[in-house]
Amino acid sequence: MAQIPTRQQILDWIADHPGATAKRDIAKAFGIKGAERIELKRLLKELEAEGLLERRRHSWRDADKLPPVTVLTILAADADGDQFARPMEWEGRGPAPRILFVPRKADAPVAAGDRVLCKLIELRSEDHDYQARLIRKIGVASHKVIGIFRKATEGGRIVPIDKGSDKEWRVGRDATLDAQDGELVEAEQAGPRGRLGLPWARVTDRLGDPSAPKAVSLIAIHQHGIPDDFPDEVIRLSDAMVPAGPEGRDDLRHLPFVTIDPADARDHDDACLAHADDDPRNPGGHVIWVAIADVAHYVTPQSPVDREARRRGNSSYFPDRVVPMLPEHLSGDLCSLHEGVARACIAVRMKIDAEGNKIGHRFHRALMKSVASLTYEEAQAAADGNPTPRCAAMMDEVIRPLYAAYGALKAARARRQPLDLDLPERRIVLSDDGRVQSVNFRDRHDAHRLIEEFMILANVAAAEELERLRRPLLYRVHEEPSPEKLNALREVAEASGFVLAKGQVLQTAHLNRLLAQAEGTDFDELINISTLRSMTQAYYHPQNLGHFGLALRSYAHFTSPIRRYSDLIVHRALISGHGWGGGMDGRTDGLSAQDIEMLEETATHVSDTERRSMAAERDTTDRYLAAFLADRVGSEFTGRVSGVARFGLFVKLDETGADGLIPIRNVGREFFHFDPDSQTLMGADTGTVIGIGQKVLVRLSEAVPLTGGLMLDLLEIEGAILPGGGGASGGRKGRGGRKPVAKAKAAAPRRKVLRTRR
Repeated sequence: MAQIPTRQQILDWIADHPGATAKRDIAKAFGIKGAERIELKRLLKELEAEGLLERRRHSWRDADKLPPVTVLTILAADADGDQFARPMEWEGRGPAPRILFVPRKADAPVAAGDRVLCKLIELRSEDHDYQARLIRKIGVASHKVIGIFRKATEGGRIVPIDKGSDKEWRVGRDATLDAQDGELVEAEQAGPRGRLGLPWARVTDRLGDPSAPKAVSLIAIHQHGIPDDFPDEVIRLSDAMVPAGPEGRDDLRHLPFVTIDPADARDHDDACLAHADDDPRNPGGHVIWVAIADVAHYVTPQSPVDREARRRGNSSYFPDRVVPMLPEHLSGDLCSLHEGVARACIAVRMKIDAEGNKIGHRFHRALMKSVASLTYEEAQAAADGNPTPRCAAMMDEVIRPLYAAYGALKAARARRQPLDLDLPERRIVLSDDGRVQSVNFRDRHDAHRLIEEFMILANVAAAEELERLRRPLLYRVHEEPSPEKLNALREVAEASGFVLAKGQVLQTAHLNRLLAQAEGTDFDELINISTLRSMTQAYYHPQNLGHFGLALRSYAHFTSPIRRYSDLIVHRALISGHGWGGGMDGRTDGLSAQDIEMLEETATHVSDTERRSMAAERDTTDRYLAAFLADRVGSEFTGRVSGVARFGLFVKLDETGADGLIPIRNVGREFFHFDPDSQTLMGADTGTVIGIGQKVLVRLSEAVPLTGGLMLDLLEIEGAILPGGGGASGGRKGRGGRKPVAKAKAAAPRRKVLRTRR
């Protein structure tokens, strides 16, 4: 008769033989037969009840270990480029074990969020417990959702916060992560939708109170997958960095560089100065210096800090916070050109003639020191004759030469004719507790345009220099509009009584003439919005495809390596091209072979992260505006139609620039035909045409801060109530209601058409 094994012997066997854990395997190992199997079964049940074993169908395993073959979810690569994974199911007593995913050359590529079946090898390593080898992929990245958790007896539901999403998600009792009712959560899809049920989800993160003011940008950050926590190693490495010394650098500390930034700027990555050119061969010319923080010295290729910067692609800016591309010690200190502090830089000295044409440039790896950190308002006040005491002391040496050089560049810009859109920038001011205090539009002074022109000139110089050196780089590309978008713009222009030339190669000058025709008219905003929408989106590419909007042949981003990875690539290319040495701890900081090999992939990646940030910033603004307007539901606002769709009208409110929707059911009482080519709605009975740019009076019917949605009722358009009535609410009180449909039809021959097609 075989001796029944002890509890510890059973646990040791299962640990040593994870592939043979069925009851019959254990019985065979210990020679247990017949009635003795009943005692073995009792022992296994005891171990299960105590949480020491977990039963899976007909097998048993250590509850604190993973089976040799299991389903994993791939996580995002860490700062070293390593990919880890987490088990889809874990019921152990402690945190889930750390699993390093080790791909082989023949394996199919995997991405963060993919579900994979893997063979696990248990290890005793410092930073992970298992290695995983791919058996097969079983699903692409799972769908994620941000929403409000609603608790129920069998788990709960998640109500998404996305605008236009009414699909709820069901959460099992063991997948709630102990979320509380009403809490904001992030979740991922955990199972398919039943035939009549809701899709299953698993809560992956609890984000707290959704009504908290600071949750607004946090929602967008999570919703769009923007990394907002730096790995510990990246923080540790960046905190250990020290300022670059003068070795191998030109000393420019004697030059009176200044930074000019918004009053709320969190970093200063560019400085400039100008003076008259004393070369007799360039009468009336100017010398312009632009110095940019030497980020490449600190962020060297394939270092952990570099991998994290590339993963982020760029900084993201929200009214209450910045999600930076680089850790604070770099972005806010070592790579920020603070007043009175020596800082490493890459500077370009550019010569322009009296007409503003660039006639030469030269790049330097240098050390500089800013003599003043000015705001746009401070610089402009000085130029306008109202200098602060510190600006008064530098008028002749700094301020006047800057504006003199800008005057020449402005003349050159007028000849070049880049696209001249007039689209005011909105500014949201928050109180100390994070609530919206005011919404207004940023003033644009010549100081803004001066810095803009200096930066454009430096970016052109960088692109031309790397072309001269025959070095690879990332160009900033902006292609001309497609024929389809151009035809749509032409239709809007003609319907507004303007002309856009046809049958010739399109130039920005043609579009500027259209914008000039509309300036000061009722169609000014319409033509500006329509022109913007006809443009393609700019992107990065290793090939030079030109920049249509700026009317430039070669253009690269060089001036913001703190917040754009594309600029860091350009800096590295300049370092390699000029043979400059340097880098933290003697590491090479030029463009590496891997940088060059991955150039096209990097271009696509940073173009995508840029769009991701823009979408997150836009969603955050929408939510703040909805919160700001929530107390004014029922109020009336003026605005203009900014978009037309089959389901209704989008309106941009004059006061705040917020966008709201008038559902099609609230647009008159007749049926409206949607014309996608001209972007108009036409009334079937009255022939009324509604299009982009028309003035409207609306009533705010709903404002939802959580989604950023605004719903509007149409009261008037172009100062008149719509023929047939002013929408679902019947127009304004005391100003006439809806006409009966029969009367509207009878009046059709004498109708007043608000805007007719031409």
